[in-house]
Amino acid sequence: MELHSLEPRIHPTALVAPGACLGRGVVVGPFSLIEEGVTIGDGCEIGPRVTLFPGTDLGPRCRLHANVVLGDLPQDLNFRGGESWVRIGADCILREGVTVNRGTAPGTTTEIGSECLLMAHSHVGHNARLGNGVILANGALLAGYSEVGDRAFVSGNCLIHQFTRVGRLAMMAGGSAAQMDVPPFCITRSLMVNTVIGLNVIGLRRAGIPSEERQAIKAAFDLIYRRGLSISRALELIGEGPMTDCVRELHDFVRSSKRGICKFIRDVRGSDTERPPLAA
Repeated sequence: MELHSLEPRIHPTALVAPGACLGRGVVVGPFSLIEEGVTIGDGCEIGPRVTLFPGTDLGPRCRLHANVVLGDLPQDLNFRGGESWVRIGADCILREGVTVNRGTAPGTTTEIGSECLLMAHSHVGHNARLGNGVILANGALLAGYSEVGDRAFVSGNCLIHQFTRVGRLAMMAGGSAAQMDVPPFCITRSLMVNTVIGLNVIGLRRAGIPSEERQAIKAAFDLIYRRGLSISRALELIGEGPMTDCVRELHDFVRSSKRGICKFIRDVRGSDTERPPLAA
C-alpha cells in the first residue's frame, strides 16, 4: 500500500492533541504524548512513552525510540517564555532517552539536520545546531548554542560547551570535552579537554575526499598546528597558497573562531594523523 493512502496509526493508550499535525503513515506507540502545535512528517515512527511538546517539527521518516523528549523548555535561566521551536530534518534516528530542548528567546530554534543518529541518552541543548549526517554516541551532551558540522562524529560521553563549534567531518574521541572550537577534519584526544591529535583521515576517506585534497588539508593543518606559528601568521600563509574548497573551509572556520581553537597534542600511540582514535 502506498504511503499517501495510509492514515496515522495511533495506539489506544497514546494521547494526541487535536491541534497536532500527523503526516501520512505515521505510527504512534503506546503511552506517547503529542501536544498541540507538533508537526510530524510522513512515515515517522514514534515509539513508546515519547513526549513531543509544542513547537516540535519532525521531518519525514524519522524514528523515535522509547522515552525520547523533544521541545521541552530550555534549561536556561534566561528563558522568559514565548514561542520557540525544535526542528529536525528527514530520516533521523533518535534512540532511547534522547532529549532536545527548544530555543530560549522567542522566535528561535534548535535545529537538527537530516540523516542524523542520536544514540541513547544524548542531549541537545537550546539553540544548538547540528548539520546533516551528524552522529552523537551514547551520553554525548551538547550545551546551548553549540554547533556541530555535517557528518561530524561525537563519541560517547563527550561534552561540548555552550557556543562551541565542532567542524565538518571532525571526530570527538570518547570522553573528550571541548570548550574551544574543534576545527573541521580533526580528531580530539580521548578523556582530555580542548586538544586535537591530528586529522580524521579515515573520516575524510569515507566521505570521498580525494587524496590531493587530503594532502592540501594536511599542509594547512601543519601550518596551524606544527610549525610553531601564530594563528594569524598560519592563516596568512594558508591564504597565500592554493585554496581548495576544504582548505578554505578550514581557514575560514579558524579565522571566525570566537572561543579559540583546540590545541594540538601529539598522539603518544604513534602517527597523529593516520590512526583512528580509541574506541568511543
